[in-house]
Amino acid sequence: MIVSSLTVKLYAPTCHSLKDKRMIVKSLLQRARNKFNISIAEVDEQDYYQTIVIGAVCVSGSRAQANAVLDQVLRFIEENAGAEVVDFLYEER
Repeated sequence: MIVSSLTVKLYAPTCHSLKDKRMIVKSLLQRARNKFNISIAEVDEQDYYQTIVIGAVCVSGSRAQANAVLDQVLRFIEENAGAEVVDFLYEER
């Protein structure tokens, strides 16, 4: 069993309150869950309204499959977040 995780840090200059941020994050997380069947959540920086940190985890039988899914998740976030990807990190266990 392979557990791969992806942490993505985004900058959302259009967010001017935590309510604006919550609307973006909730929508993005729900669409990613439905599309990829992964565990995904906002994992850090919850009190800063222009910074979004999202963690996604994929469990698979093969490393290649887990990495392919997380690559697709990263592309999905880049295309649909309405925010700029500042940094990302892959980890495997």
